[in-house]
Amino acid sequence: MPKPAPRTLTVIGNKSITPNMRRVTLGGTQMQGFPKDQESAYIKLLFSQADSERPLMRTYTIRAQRDAEIDVDFVVHGHTGIASQWALNAQIGDTMSIGGPGPAKLIMPDADWFLLVGDMTALPAISVNLEKLPAEATGFAVIEIASEDDKQALIKPAGIEVIWVINEAISATHSPLLERVQTLPWLGGQPSVWAACEFHSMRKLRDYFKKTREVPKSHLYISSYWKIDRTEDEHKVDKRQDSDAEAAS
Repeated sequence: MPKPAPRTLTVIGNKSITPNMRRVTLGGTQMQGFPKDQESAYIKLLFSQADSERPLMRTYTIRAQRDAEIDVDFVVHGHTGIASQWALNAQIGDTMSIGGPGPAKLIMPDADWFLLVGDMTALPAISVNLEKLPAEATGFAVIEIASEDDKQALIKPAGIEVIWVINEAISATHSPLLERVQTLPWLGGQPSVWAACEFHSMRKLRDYFKKTREVPKSHLYISSYWKIDRTEDEHKVDKRQDSDAEAAS
């Protein structure tokens, strides 16, 4: 199936959600024909380069979708990349070309309990997953944020406990997410695990879920959304190499 042609959307809203996250709302006439129910799917923001015909692509999650508009949340803490800077400065009426949407990655719903884990880059997808869980769902959502003020009010089942992990300085060697997950009670029955975060932290969590907890592949989604000191293009190469090595092990 051919990829959908890029479409150019218009900024119709831009506001601060927390000190380190902004929400840009995109809409306009080219939202016509955009697939419905795409919350948690990804889009590619396309940034033109003066010296190249190929745009820079940056991947972001659709946080919410309404008639003719979508919300996209951007982490701006410590990020000086092209996308976060655009989000900080975008004005009403500005335009952005996007590709996609790509498929949504949702937690496996057929389970006895649920565990969602991620940093701020995964918070939009975690938020959508929590909203889609059945009302009787139980489990945990462990979310790493940059400051106490970055906590968000999340819509979730009453039986899901949200645990915020404050981490002001991301490190390639230190994984507060893993450390907090290791302290959780491991509930009875079949868990369904969804995790996304920085590359190094993802690999530590993957080892824990696969080797220590033996979560079956059918009930485990885990991905790295970014990597310290690497561009998205560089991270994409590292991610592919890591995936190949993991498959071969």
